Amino acid sequence: MIRALILSLLITGPQAALADVLFATRTIRAAEVIDIGDVQRGQGDGPALRLEDVIGMEAQVTLYAGQPVHPSDVAVPAVIERNAPVILRFRQGALTIMAEGRALARARPGDIISVMNLQSRATVRGRVHPDGTVEVGS
Repeated sequence: MIRALILSLLITGPQAALADVLFATRTIRAAEVIDIGDVQRGQGDGPALRLEDVIGMEAQVTLYAGQPVHPSDVAVPAVIERNAPVILRFRQGALTIMAEGRALARARPGDIISVMNLQSRATVRGRVHPDGTVEVGS
């Protein structure tokens, strides 16, 4: 019996294990937010992701219909678009200074981004907060 099993494995080769994975139901462009109808569960060779892991996330690359979705294909959506107006915030102890700026790149919460201060025209770098403000000089 074991001999027959070994012989059949040698003849057919290793078999890929199928898992319950998520597939794109349509072509999803990079930077597009994934909605509930954009992915479906199916059997295939790929990572086992949950719907909660990808719904509301942003595609990092173009996801083609019928292809499995990998964890590196999605990320938290950007809260700042390039050239968008942003609020710059500088905090030192009890002192808080706020100014208007223009984002020089697209960014997600936690990213470090360059922003042009609209009043001084100086370019500063700061960390993006989930509400879209940029903290500088801390």
